[in-house]
Amino acid sequence: MPTRTLSQIRQVVAHLNPHDIERAASRAFRCRVWAANQSQFDEVCRFLIPADCSPRRREYALQRIVWAAHVPDEPVEIEIVHRDFQGPAGAAVFDPEEPEALVQEVLKERESLGLALARWFPPFRIPVTDRIIFTIAKENALFVLITALPDLVPSVFHLPWAVTEFASDTVFLTVNQIRMLFMLAAASDRPVGYRPQRAEIASVIAGAFGWRALARELVGKIPFGAGLVPKAAVAFAGTYVVGRSAERWYRVGYRLTREERDRVFREALERGKSFARNWLGVLQADREATHGSTAGSISDRS
Repeated sequence: MPTRTLSQIRQVVAHLNPHDIERAASRAFRCRVWAANQSQFDEVCRFLIPADCSPRRREYALQRIVWAAHVPDEPVEIEIVHRDFQGPAGAAVFDPEEPEALVQEVLKERESLGLALARWFPPFRIPVTDRIIFTIAKENALFVLITALPDLVPSVFHLPWAVTEFASDTVFLTVNQIRMLFMLAAASDRPVGYRPQRAEIASVIAGAFGWRALARELVGKIPFGAGLVPKAAVAFAGTYVVGRSAERWYRVGYRLTREERDRVFREALERGKSFARNWLGVLQADREATHGSTAGSISDRS
């Protein structure tokens, strides 16, 4: 990779603090379970903390669950009610026949606790990591679209740094992928930081050479929509593959095979094309209506 690009990546990475992500994953919370008896309470606990958890992890995780019969009034972050018990209005329902529905219901109401829930309760990990990968892939695709259009204010979605700090798409895509690695490790109960994740980070930076080729094509402003869909789709698919391979590594200890990477890339490329086409229409309509005003957050449109 050219020295200038690597230097820019290092400068922007300085604004990326893995300790912030670690703090989010370590955030204290408690779940109160409303159950008629010990058996129902234990049923919820067995789902949240599967039998293959180590005794130490189980002990720590159990500290985050209380039975309403013992602690009915103290403030808690999450209320869970067993299907066969009458609990408070708004509590997430645990159904033994569809336990995964509880995960989606809790994440819908407590998205800010996603990293912490995934760290302590394994059933939350795949849903949370799926969201992380898809979100970062969309951000990278959207960045490619925005920075290639001449009349848009590059603040369409919120990021932990200013878009104007990026000298190229290569830098942005690379640093955002590193941020994704931190989040995936945190959600997977793995060590988070530059040192413990140095191998994964080095792999992402080495792969940025391909993004540089993409960035060169986007240096000049081009007519609206010309060639942007495939470029944004590549940004989406490349990021998605990085995320899927890292998630596999943190979950089971080995990465995607070459064949799996090719398959995942092809599937993600089609998904990225659909996303890019949709956003090009949104951006075009907003540009025509507001002459360059912001288009809303990424979560509002996807």
